[in-house]
Amino acid sequence: MIQLVREPDGVESSLPQAPENSSEQLPLLFPEEFDETDAPIHLHRGRLMLFIDGANLFYAASQMGVEIDYAKLLNYLQQQSTLIYAFFYTGVDPSNLRQHAFLTWMRRNGYRVVTKDVVLNPSGSKRVSSMNVEIAVDMMRFAQDCDTEILISGDGDLAYAVNAVSHVGTKVEVISLRSMTHDRLVAVADNFIDILSLRDAIQKSPRS
Repeated sequence: MIQLVREPDGVESSLPQAPENSSEQLPLLFPEEFDETDAPIHLHRGRLMLFIDGANLFYAASQMGVEIDYAKLLNYLQQQSTLIYAFFYTGVDPSNLRQHAFLTWMRRNGYRVVTKDVVLNPSGSKRVSSMNVEIAVDMMRFAQDCDTEILISGDGDLAYAVNAVSHVGTKVEVISLRSMTHDRLVAVADNFIDILSLRDAIQKSPRS
């Protein structure tokens, strides 16, 4: 297992950058009921690769009202598995020093960071470019090098890539907030886990 050090407090709060003036309407409601018995058990995933849509995870965490502890997240998901790579995809603002500090921490603690510069709209506002192409290409490129791929995203545009990976015999698990996950993505995944059930295991501890 990859050895991790604690993440500096607060550095991730600026990453990923939420798109400004976005027309996308994010759901504001949580499931009305959550039974702790629904929490997933640790699975024997064999050789594991992890693909995290940073912006999607950021929005999910915002909906749950928590900050993600990325050290806990990696440790939790690689239990009873052999982690090969953990990819983290995000748009970046070259002028955001706190964001770069966070990405440096991620690289030093087991993550392979894939970035794309934010785009300036004609109005001067910043917009995060989609990382779906990069995620889909990497999922396909490494499909035969692992037993299980975990995708942390609810974006329905990734359903085709998930289905294609499954056809080569690699198991694909999707982890996301159910209210933010497209039904098409849930349908093609070998296993779907509502990240709400993982909240206590992967959130940052309250600061004293």
